[in-house]
Amino acid sequence: MHSADWHLTDDVDDFLARAGDFLRSRRTVHTTWLTLTEKLRTLGVAAHGAGVPVLGRLERGGEVEAAFFSFPRSRRLTVTALTSAQADELAAQLISRGHRLTGVTGEQDTAAAFADAWQRRTGATSTVRVRIRLRRLGTLTPPDPFPDGGARSVGEDDHEHLMSWCRAFAADVGEEVTIDAGSWAGTRFAEKRYTYWQSPDGTPVSMAGANPMVAGQVRIDPVYTPSQLRGRGYAGAVTAAVSRAALAAGATELVLFTNAANPTSNALYERLGYGLVTTFDVYDFTG
Repeated sequence: MHSADWHLTDDVDDFLARAGDFLRSRRTVHTTWLTLTEKLRTLGVAAHGAGVPVLGRLERGGEVEAAFFSFPRSRRLTVTALTSAQADELAAQLISRGHRLTGVTGEQDTAAAFADAWQRRTGATSTVRVRIRLRRLGTLTPPDPFPDGGARSVGEDDHEHLMSWCRAFAADVGEEVTIDAGSWAGTRFAEKRYTYWQSPDGTPVSMAGANPMVAGQVRIDPVYTPSQLRGRGYAGAVTAAVSRAALAAGATELVLFTNAANPTSNALYERLGYGLVTTFDVYDFTG
């Protein structure tokens, strides 16, 4: 493999023209790339709030074999499946172009191969910060019985409350992000449609978001219940409601991510019908 096989760009339209079919060919595993590039394409780079991304593709003989993206603020790499040789070549390419990464996210074997290559070439140490399960809906199995209350769409009047819950969710999962009226549009939470599960008196007790549909796919994210209200079935109820609504709107595939270290949430989504597809590892680089 030659370094010229890796093509880097900051032009989202050019990237999608060349790599879009590849991303859609494995839409389940490529869900993050599909939603991100759609957001950049429709709302512009400024909407993401993380600077102009570097988008890369591995192309040989007119066929795209892999892709990645990295934003300048986080300096993290998110990459599709690679062989060990491809991971080593990509590390060499990025180093030669002056990129200094703080971590990598990818399917387990890929993330490990790239982390090893980066360590060999830079001396940086790598550690797995979190392990994430990608799940896909088979047959939706709603909770039985449902908790008291019902689902409703989150409206403009709920915005302050919604932002407070998104801040709480981000803190729970260790995301370092500012979420307020000034920064909201640039966060990953802004473009989603949200649903509350509310108690019979109208008090919100849980929420779920849904990303815009891309290639027939909708990713459910985030799902949040305040700690004092957990264990009452609210998260399962609101996830089922959002899933049913997405299917009714024409989605042909529903996916979501779970933290592998949280047995409660993994068991919940299994019961709802979200089966395991693959596992991603998130590595941090230091030194």
